[in-house]
Amino acid sequence: MASRFVRAVRRLEPPPRAVDWSILVIVVFEALSGVLSLGAGHPAHSVLFLLHGVVGLTLVALVGFKLYRVRHRVLDSRLHDRHTFTSIVLAVVALAALATGIAWVAGVTVRIGFWTLLNVHIGFGLLVVPILLVHLSSRFHTPRRVDFAGRRRALQYGALLVFGAVAYRATETVGSLQRIERRFTGSRPLPPGDGNAAFPVTSWVADDPDPIDTDSWRLSLDGLVSTPFSLGVTDLNPDRTESALLDCTSGWYTEQDWTGVRLGELLETAGVHSSARWVTVRSVTGFRWSFPLDEASEMLLATHVGGEPISHGHGAPLRLVAPNRRGFQWVKWIDTIEIRRYRDPAQWLAVLVSGFW
Repeated sequence: MASRFVRAVRRLEPPPRAVDWSILVIVVFEALSGVLSLGAGHPAHSVLFLLHGVVGLTLVALVGFKLYRVRHRVLDSRLHDRHTFTSIVLAVVALAALATGIAWVAGVTVRIGFWTLLNVHIGFGLLVVPILLVHLSSRFHTPRRVDFAGRRRALQYGALLVFGAVAYRATETVGSLQRIERRFTGSRPLPPGDGNAAFPVTSWVADDPDPIDTDSWRLSLDGLVSTPFSLGVTDLNPDRTESALLDCTSGWYTEQDWTGVRLGELLETAGVHSSARWVTVRSVTGFRWSFPLDEASEMLLATHVGGEPISHGHGAPLRLVAPNRRGFQWVKWIDTIEIRRYRDPAQWLAVLVSGFW
C-alpha cells in the first residue's frame, strides 16, 4: 500500500527541470509578496496575504520532490562536490522559512529574543533569495518548453495549488481551534490596555533618537503650499480624538484612542497648490513616508494615546496615526511635513539607513 501511495505522489511530480524552475519562480514570488505585505494594511490587500500563504505551502511539495530526488547526492559524502554545502544550506533555510510561517499561522507562540516567529519567518524568507542565487550560479539549466507543456503538466500544477490551498486552510483551522485570533496580516492582538504601556516600543531599523527637547522642537510644513509655516509644541491644539488600529510588522496589533491635530487642518491653513499630489511626513531620524494627498488629509498628528501624552519611545512629541497602514508607516518623532507633486524617492533609501546618520 505504501508503494502505491508513493507511485501516486510521484505521478504528481513535474519533470526535474520544471520542479527546479518552479521553485525559483515561487521563491521570487514569495519574496516580493512578502516585502509588499509589510506595507499592506488595508483589508482590500488581504488577497495578497492569501496568495502568499497558498503559494508558499505549494512550495512545500516542490521542495519535497526536490529533496527526494537529490537525497543520494546529499546523504552520500562521496558524491559531494564544492557546491553541495550551498545546496544543503539553501534547503535548511527554505525549510526553516516554511516551518516558521506554518507554525505562526497554526498558533505556535515562541519568542527568540525580541523576535516573534513571524519575524523569524521574514528573516529566513529574505535569506533564501541570495542563497538561491548563489546556488543557481553553479547549477543553472535553461528551461525547456517540453517540461511545462501539455495537459498532464497543467493537471499536476493544478493539483499542487489545490494541495497548497488545502494545507493553508488546515493550518488556519489549527489556529482557530486554539482560539488564536489573527488579522489578515497575520498579526495577533495584544492584551487589552490603554495608553503607552498597552503596546511595546518598536523602531524601524536603527531609529532611536535621544529624547526631543520640546522647548526647541519645531514642526515645519512646506513644499507646494501658499504659506509655509512652523509650529512649536505650545502652538498645537490637540482637539481631535480617534480610535485607530496600529498593526505592527512584528506580528501584533492594538486599537487605541489617539488625540491630536488632523493633518488636513494644517494643510488647509498652509493652502495646498493645485499641483500637489503627495504628502511626505519626515522624522528627526531622517525616516520618512509619502502618502496620497487625500489620504494624508484624514490622518492624525497625535500628541496623546489613551489620554496620556505620547512617550518618547512611542514618538513624542508628535506621531502620525495612519489608519489602514502598517506600523512602520506611522512615522514617529515628526519634524517636517512636505507637500509634493511626486512621491519622495528618498524614502526608499531612508527605510534602510535612517537612524545611522
